[in-house]
Amino acid sequence: MKKILKIAGLLLLGLLVIWTFVFLWKKSRPQIKNYQIEQAQNATIEKKTVATGKVQPRNEILIKPQMSGIIAELYKEAGDKVNAGDIIAKIKVIPDMVTLSSAETRLTRSKLIFDQSETNFKRDSILFNEDVISKEEYEKVRLQYRNDREELKSAEDNLSLVRDGLTTRTASSSNTLIRSTVSGTILDVPIKVGNSVIQSNNFNDGTTIASVADMNDMLFVGNIDETEVGKISVGMPMKITIGAMQDETLTAELEYVSPKGTEAGGAILFEMKAAMNIPSNIFVRAGYSANAEIILEKRENVLTIPESSVEFNVDSAFVYLVTKQKPQEFERKLVKIGLSDGIKIEVTEGLKENDKIRGNEIVETK
Repeated sequence: MKKILKIAGLLLLGLLVIWTFVFLWKKSRPQIKNYQIEQAQNATIEKKTVATGKVQPRNEILIKPQMSGIIAELYKEAGDKVNAGDIIAKIKVIPDMVTLSSAETRLTRSKLIFDQSETNFKRDSILFNEDVISKEEYEKVRLQYRNDREELKSAEDNLSLVRDGLTTRTASSSNTLIRSTVSGTILDVPIKVGNSVIQSNNFNDGTTIASVADMNDMLFVGNIDETEVGKISVGMPMKITIGAMQDETLTAELEYVSPKGTEAGGAILFEMKAAMNIPSNIFVRAGYSANAEIILEKRENVLTIPESSVEFNVDSAFVYLVTKQKPQEFERKLVKIGLSDGIKIEVTEGLKENDKIRGNEIVETK
């Protein structure tokens, strides 16, 4: 029994030694790598950059009141379209008590004077018709009557203006009616009925009643890095992608680049604005986040290869030209390169169209 176990152990040891030699022999053999074969082709290369920003109306007008008071009525809300002159809100005037008292006193005095003047005018009219008084005296009384009548109307209008903010003669154009100064869409109405508002003057901007903008005249407003600002110029075409409208790509034309940069997160950024072309069937809301794709440089019908197939060494670039496909054999070749878009790269010298080169290694999955 012991002899059988001893023989079995020797056999196992022999098999282990043989397996070790086979494993080491396989490991020592050179591995054969296979590569994808790429082909030089004529194509168009565009070098692009992307600027982030948002969509804004070219002009957003803030509607301010011309007198202070309390919002009595609101006739419009955000999203409504208005024309210049349309009424947005109505203000109820809260009069100053001293001014109100003075206006009431003036009206009372004017009424007393007018009543007396009217009595005198009626009496002297009878006397004039009976040739008791002269025409000159009659005309003086009549002029005084008319002046006192106008003063009474003026006192009534003054009291109405102080108390209500309008008169019967100016009701249609009263400052208590807040009107839109431009045609467009109401973007925001930040006040409610009952809110106090302050008039716009030299010392105060006043309370904003509403903001109005033309939604057909929109701008892309974004920032571009200092490393690329020198490559863009006014008039360049752009493609706008809006985050909330992934299926739509709009065109725009660059019309402004700021002459001064601002620092943000350690980078220097320059503001840029582009006029957007918005089709009539698309509604773009103000404030949408958006990206602008700008073509910095473009070359058409040039010889290109995948950039990943290029080997860079200091200031030189090399590719591996296919000399044999089975088994794969390659020849290292110096080339001159041009414009790159990050995926394809232009080859200016060293290759011709349809030349085959080595691409990425083929990784076999087990």
